Amino acid sequence: MEIQDKMIDATKEIFSTMVMMDISLEEVMESHGKLTDTITAMIGLAGTHRGVLAVHFPYSVAMAITSAFLMMDVEEMNDDVHDAMGEIANMLGGNVKTILSEKGRDIDLSMPSTISGSEYSFQSDNDVEKVIVRFGTEKGSFMVELDLEK
Repeated sequence: MEIQDKMIDATKEIFSTMVMMDISLEEVMESHGKLTDTITAMIGLAGTHRGVLAVHFPYSVAMAITSAFLMMDVEEMNDDVHDAMGEIANMLGGNVKTILSEKGRDIDLSMPSTISGSEYSFQSDNDVEKVIVRFGTEKGSFMVELDLEK
């Protein structure tokens, strides 16, 4: 699937150039269960195609990424982590917009937002086409999810 491959390439590129962190593709998934001790950063997509791009980071991975991104030690979940994860979602959202717009689709992006918690579910109420990709880092795995309304 073309969008899936482009999402994988875009995620790897953002992490190598902006976060200075090597990541590896672990698996493409149909779904994920409850999220535990996780922060989710998301960007809404509106226009000819609607949906959401979400990135799900376990706390330990989010703190490690924030440390690399900001070049400082981050040892607790704080505003810096929320801001950094939102910025990563924003960069990925920009890439997804470019990918989808190449096919003549006009898409606007929302401001990034984050949610976090000890246990929660993330799912769309609408009938969506889901692409979920798990990536690995030295500190653990995270998932990039794109839900586009059918």
